[in-house]
Amino acid sequence: TNTVYVGEGEEHAGLNRKGLFIKEHDIHWVAEEDKMETGETRDYQVRIRYRQTLFNAKLEKTQNGLIIHFENYKKAVAKGQFAAWYDGDKLVGSGVIQ
Repeated sequence: TNTVYVGEGEEHAGLNRKGLFIKEHDIHWVAEEDKMETGETRDYQVRIRYRQTLFNAKLEKTQNGLIIHFENYKKAVAKGQFAAWYDGDKLVGSGVIQ
C-alpha cells in the first residue's frame, strides 16, 4: 500500500515487537530431525540481523507457520528480514519474517 508510519524517538512503541511470524512455506530447517510439529513449542536462541547477539525466544509451531515469541521486546523487526534460530552453536533453522 506504500504506507509509511512515523513516530518520534528511539523508544516509540511502534518500533518494538514482542514476536514475529514466519509462514509455513518460508520455514527452512537445516536437519529434518529438528523440524517442529504443529502444536509443539521449543526454546531457542534467535537473531534477526547478521552478527546480532543471540537472544532467548520461544518458538511455537502452528498449522500456518512459526511464531517466535521474544523474551524481551526487539526493535525494528521488519517484514522480509530473516530470523535464524540456534541450539547453542548449532543453526537449527531460519525463515522469512512476515
